[in-house]
Amino acid sequence: MRDGILHNPRCSKSRETLNLLRDRGVDLPVIEYLQTPPTKAELAEICRLLGVKPLQLVRTKEALFAELGLGKDNGYSDAQWLAVLAEHPKLLERPIVIHKGRAAIGRPPEQVLALFDGR
Repeated sequence: MRDGILHNPRCSKSRETLNLLRDRGVDLPVIEYLQTPPTKAELAEICRLLGVKPLQLVRTKEALFAELGLGKDNGYSDAQWLAVLAEHPKLLERPIVIHKGRAAIGRPPEQVLALFDGR
């Protein structure tokens, strides 16, 4: 997965994270993931970098989650959750910053700064 910030300009935490990085002189490609959704393979790589299961990247409080009839305990496999995220990128937790083979979720935004220690 290439370096960048998976960004949703309508999300306040995503905007805060992007501004924080820019204020610190970090210039990363901005990937508006709703316009250019990550593939299942890219999502799997993001999970690997974060050390999480795909379900942990799902925004379960998003209205779309309920609209789709999804549930945290529905027995979906990791592959099935990756497919859900690939098909419905609005459900993807954000922002996600990827830098030099590491990743962090910007919740809170300051959490991503650890990726740039020693750059």
